[in-house]
Amino acid sequence: MASYDRRRARRFSGSAPRVIRLISRRSLDLGPVNTFRRCCRPGCGRPAVATLIYAYADSTAVVGPLAPVAEPHSWDLCEHHAANISAPVGWDMVRVEHVDIDDEELEQLDDDDLTALAEAVREAGRVTTGLVDAGEDPIEYAANHDFGDPSTSNHPVHRTKRIEGQVAAAKAARRSHLRVVPDPEPEAQRERGEEG
Repeated sequence: MASYDRRRARRFSGSAPRVIRLISRRSLDLGPVNTFRRCCRPGCGRPAVATLIYAYADSTAVVGPLAPVAEPHSWDLCEHHAANISAPVGWDMVRVEHVDIDDEELEQLDDDDLTALAEAVREAGRVTTGLVDAGEDPIEYAANHDFGDPSTSNHPVHRTKRIEGQVAAAKAARRSHLRVVPDPEPEAQRERGEEG
């Protein structure tokens, strides 16, 4: 087995045997790993200094200081790309240089204020257009809700069947108000014919 590896290594003349020797001599100690975040733009490897966030509800793109933690729906940008990025057509662009929250301000915010702020943000996110029934939250169900019951299931197949049934019933109800009325002329002719 070892002779096969040597023959194979000789066949790959150049750096391949050398690389194998270097890896075998050293342990795979990478040393201090670079932990800074990089710009997310393709081909750009510069360190990130700003974060781009899209506020879809407000049609606003916000470029602010680098977020402390990378988040899924935010994009890290280098200084060059942060300065030159533009918002989509019809959107507003907001550039925030820095955000200062002192320890005193943070202490003044108590749990009630934070809860009220969270509720306000949650309610603002529930803007209704009238196209959707805002009566009850479709995600929240009672503890004894039977998800397998087709009459109450929120699965698209069952929901479509229920809607089709409701539409068919509505069409039938609309047609049921029409009645067949006999033509009065043939009756009048029969009455005249009987008299004459």
